[in-house]
Amino acid sequence: MRLTIHAPGLLLPKAVLADTVFDLSAPSISLLLGRGRRFDLRRDWFAAAFGQSGALPAAAIRKVGAGETAAGTPWLCLDPVHLEVKREGILLGDRAELDLNETETTALIAAMQPLWADWGTLSASRPAQWELQLSRSLLLDTRPADDAIGLPVDPALPGGPDGAAWRRLLVEAQMILHAHPVNREREARGQPIINSLWPWGFGSLSDSSEPKATDFELAWSDDAVLAGLCAHAGIPCSSPPISFQLPSRNVFCQVNHLLKPARSKDAIGWRQALLTIEQDWLVPALTALKRGECKSVRLIGTGVHGAERAVVYSLVRQNFWRFWCRPAPLVELATV
Repeated sequence: MRLTIHAPGLLLPKAVLADTVFDLSAPSISLLLGRGRRFDLRRDWFAAAFGQSGALPAAAIRKVGAGETAAGTPWLCLDPVHLEVKREGILLGDRAELDLNETETTALIAAMQPLWADWGTLSASRPAQWELQLSRSLLLDTRPADDAIGLPVDPALPGGPDGAAWRRLLVEAQMILHAHPVNREREARGQPIINSLWPWGFGSLSDSSEPKATDFELAWSDDAVLAGLCAHAGIPCSSPPISFQLPSRNVFCQVNHLLKPARSKDAIGWRQALLTIEQDWLVPALTALKRGECKSVRLIGTGVHGAERAVVYSLVRQNFWRFWCRPAPLVELATV
């Protein structure tokens, strides 16, 4: 059995990281950093790890993960979002905090569908994840929603030949959403309103598209795209356990404890999340590795935004005896 742990938010900017971990001790992580093999991953590592090549058709993949048929036609994610006005500009809010329910989603999609009727049919794989099944060609430059959370919204996006038309449609959508009863009720409850839509993840999944072999036989994650990739590749995917469990197959586990504090620049929360990963995952995982119960432990660290670099630290049993390699300080977990 080989264990791969993906920890989004593990890598922080160097200046931020130094102030965050200066007095923090995480011996198992330090051992993995110092005695493990380190290498960088290419930008498309996530898709490639699950047998996909080229641009990832996230919308179609999400539909597959929801048990729906998505092959044969192009799809586009058109996710409900909350844009926040801050001193830095207009920022894209964290979609995980929207807490949309199915009733709200049904009402909002009914209001949005006429606006996008010339382009296709709008539906939802999850309440906060909407997809447009396109009925015509589309030439649009976009940015994945998760890559833009907490960042100023680029007024030039979406771009490309169809960008101007889509920017006008998004302005119309914002006007409809502003006056919608669902948003008035959410505002009265103190919830973030849905004040725009975010297009991304364009592409199609052909009927003949056979997934390539992967290194994994099991996945633990709540990520909708990963669930779709697993469904397409015939790999079981379920929510991650609270702490390390010894599986009988090669497993990919996505642990999101660090993501929210990293995005919100919550240093105390990030430190606590790192110690949780240390105690609940890496301590027992390295113990299993020493006992020969698993063949390798890999930690994949990424930053807050998926376009940033990804780094792998891989440890096999023989690496424990590399005594000349000292445990490395946590400041190694830097994006730059």
